[in-house]
Amino acid sequence: MSAISPLSQATILGYPRIGRRRELKRAIESFWKGNTTEAELQATARELRATTRARLVELGLPTVGSAIPESFSFYDQVLDATLALGAIPGRFASVTGSDLDIYFSLARGNDQLQPLEMTKWFDTNYHYSVPEIDENTGLKANPAQLVAQVTEAREQGIESRPVIVGPVTYLLLAKASDDAGEGFAPIDRLDDVVAVYAELLGALAAAGAGWVQLDEPALVSDSLSVPRAETLALVERAYAVLGAATNRPQILLTAPYGDSSQALERLGKLPVEAVQADLVRGSLPTAALASGDLAAAFTGTQLVAGVVDGRNIWRTDLRRAFSQAEQLQTAGISTVIGTSNSLQHVPHDVADEQQLSAQLKGWLAFADQKVGQVATLARGLVEGAAAIETELADTDAALADRAQAAGVRVDGIRSRVAATGQPERDRVTEQERRDAQADLGIPQLATTTIGSFPQTTEIRKARAAFTRGEIDQAQYDGFLREEIERVIRLQEEIGLDVLVHGEAERNDMVQYFAELLDGFAVTENGWVQSYGTRATRPSILWGDVSRPAPMTVAWSAFAQSLTERPVKGMLTGPVTILAWSFVRDDQPLEDTANQVALALRDEIDDLVSAGIKIVQVDEPALRELLPLDADRQAAYLDWSVGSFRLATGGAGADVQIHTHLCYSEFGEIIDAVDGLDADVTSIEAARSRMDVVVPLGDHGYSRGIGPGVYDIHSPRVPSTEEQAELIRIAAASIPGQQLWVNPDCGLKTRGYDETIASLTNLVRAAREVREAALAGVAS
Repeated sequence: MSAISPLSQATILGYPRIGRRRELKRAIESFWKGNTTEAELQATARELRATTRARLVELGLPTVGSAIPESFSFYDQVLDATLALGAIPGRFASVTGSDLDIYFSLARGNDQLQPLEMTKWFDTNYHYSVPEIDENTGLKANPAQLVAQVTEAREQGIESRPVIVGPVTYLLLAKASDDAGEGFAPIDRLDDVVAVYAELLGALAAAGAGWVQLDEPALVSDSLSVPRAETLALVERAYAVLGAATNRPQILLTAPYGDSSQALERLGKLPVEAVQADLVRGSLPTAALASGDLAAAFTGTQLVAGVVDGRNIWRTDLRRAFSQAEQLQTAGISTVIGTSNSLQHVPHDVADEQQLSAQLKGWLAFADQKVGQVATLARGLVEGAAAIETELADTDAALADRAQAAGVRVDGIRSRVAATGQPERDRVTEQERRDAQADLGIPQLATTTIGSFPQTTEIRKARAAFTRGEIDQAQYDGFLREEIERVIRLQEEIGLDVLVHGEAERNDMVQYFAELLDGFAVTENGWVQSYGTRATRPSILWGDVSRPAPMTVAWSAFAQSLTERPVKGMLTGPVTILAWSFVRDDQPLEDTANQVALALRDEIDDLVSAGIKIVQVDEPALRELLPLDADRQAAYLDWSVGSFRLATGGAGADVQIHTHLCYSEFGEIIDAVDGLDADVTSIEAARSRMDVVVPLGDHGYSRGIGPGVYDIHSPRVPSTEEQAELIRIAAASIPGQQLWVNPDCGLKTRGYDETIASLTNLVRAAREVREAALAGVAS
């Protein structure tokens, strides 16, 4: 290793990578459609990376000291690591072509192969492609993409820092492939994987990289396959090897997304040159700091203090953050100002928002503003607090303005929440509800969808025309009624048992409600990557929440008037509205969730009054917000389940309450899923081939359950037999009278041709299994 060159005193762990106007999304999707070549896609990616580096320098990060991370990805960072390690599952051996062809096949599958399973990245609304590892998975260093980015940066006059998911986190997030032997766990391959990481680091050193960033968020999670103490021991084992390598860049080891305070001393003693700690969701080990033990552990090692929040969009309390950094510096620790985690979870720039009020914008900090905050705090460490007093005072004034602004606290809303208790959260018994709902006439293995139907070009054009004032309300409403009727007739023709209105009027399952509830604001360009090319615009929940008027009733009632079959009313649950918004950080989440729940409770009352007998309250983010610290999980599950039950607790026995959960590890929260007390729960299960049904069966889950048989995140059309096989797998663990048949998630992002084909196969599969079951009973 070359002589040590310190990491710059200001850095970030990552930056939004989809482009300020989602340029990468459009380029990739054009490539998928065959409209552009791989060379053209690569050229767009190089341009975006160059633009990002230049912007970060403009915002205050230096061109030297490896301050700028190379955090670009075509799809997701875990999939990037899979390609860099050459860890291609054996079932993809037939896939040929370029690295990018193989990469996208892993992400999206093809006509013959299902893609890699997808699940949440720790407690964020970001998804990653789950690696599949077994004893024989081939491993071969493939540093080409990493090396190319280092070379690009150097040609731009910038010393950048490649970013890779660390070896321990990579393996703990992986799953054993179907070919793995009994008892095998991916972490069993740690020594093999570390050897390949050493090769990658050697290639980066040869390319001129001075630093590399290895992300190990597994260090802060109690929700993985091994205890946190064992994770730390595994990290020590891995980095003893990597640190001892003579041919490598200097290593920045990060522990984002949670509290690493208990491990920080031991991390400081590793043979790496810098360690990052999340000081927004985590803390410093105060005793070790006071005694000097922390400083001793960090002798010769820099500590990146993650004092700027990379997860939310509120302005950092700069005075508090600076005090934390000063405390470390005063203790004799070489301190770098950084972010708590990658900024991939926040939009690009507040300046892009023209419709938000000036007051609200004054409270906010998107990615560019956060980079500026990092640069400001770093300057204060070098030049002293007086040098940044103007910025500190400006932040103080913004925080004070936010605290007293109208609408932040509304006494009537708070009084209503305070008056609720357990009686408002309890419905009558399951059996009473089952008896009362018999009149709905729903068959065994009932078929339905999750809610949304494809958002076509025509829908988007009509919405845009209405927004621009080119058509009036009556014309837009007429278009929506025609679209709803078309979706109802289509479902009747396919043969679905319980219908939906298709949600043509909704731009997003959270934003739609945010636009109709008090206490929210929405952005124009606040795009954040959710997975692959999928991006959302999280709404901003800034004040106390209430419902001024009904939000969904007219559309649901209209849809129900078109058919004799039951139509579900569709709502987004309180936890998901919080999880998929940027939520106020000035009060407990529980308080905010209960405010949203009461607004939804009022909506359910109005839906039922309008003749809707089935209401689905989606909570796909229930598992997502589960704290990474085990000692905080019980309290979270208590209030999150309570908020759902507050929303639905007023429904009568004859009203069937559905909920939907997706892309989560349900085994960890089965008690909570049961505690929701929904009459029917639909869940993602297709990619995992019904992994969830065994723990549900073992748990004795007694209400309706719809494990998905159609993976809507892939463009492939699952056959009748494929879906029938999944139904049969589910029926082996769940009694048939409880089973529903449905896709994994909503169909908004799919096209109509594939949707019709897939749903037709779904209905055929359900009927085939249903008829076989009835024949078996008769015989």
